[in-house]
Amino acid sequence: MSERTGLVTFQGNPLTLVGNAVAPNQKAPDFTALKPDLSPVTLADYAGKKLIIASVPSLDTSVCSIETKRFNDEAKNLGDDVELVVISMDLPFAQARWAEEYKAREVTMISDHRDASFGNAYGVLIKELRLLARAVFVINTKGEVCFESIVKEMTDEPDYQAVLDAVRAAS
Repeated sequence: MSERTGLVTFQGNPLTLVGNAVAPNQKAPDFTALKPDLSPVTLADYAGKKLIIASVPSLDTSVCSIETKRFNDEAKNLGDDVELVVISMDLPFAQARWAEEYKAREVTMISDHRDASFGNAYGVLIKELRLLARAVFVINTKGEVCFESIVKEMTDEPDYQAVLDAVRAAS
């Protein structure tokens, strides 16, 4: 696995991302993560849909919670051909608790805690923390990455409008 530095910071301190960089116009890498019921989920489960994948460090932090709530609200207006997934290293049980507490029913929560499969495949696994960097990927119906954004400072939110514009423009 490759390692990249200088792409993300936590409170100004640089961190190392592990995994292969993902860029627009490439085939979206496959991954295996876990649903809240501990069953596996892969990229193939979303075949034929436009897909937004938002990786967050932990739902139990304020910025991740704000981001996930915002995406949950935005998902209501995206249409039936769009799936919105939030992935973190949180245990599936913690994700389910968070989703229930905040009534987040428009997003699908999946956990990368077991294998870090997504983190490695998309190059967003933080070596020093074994958490996922805050990033957003949009995948079109052909399974190609059409938007990628890794948020520089982990305590910042993503550019929601850029993500929404990208998914609306995706085919």
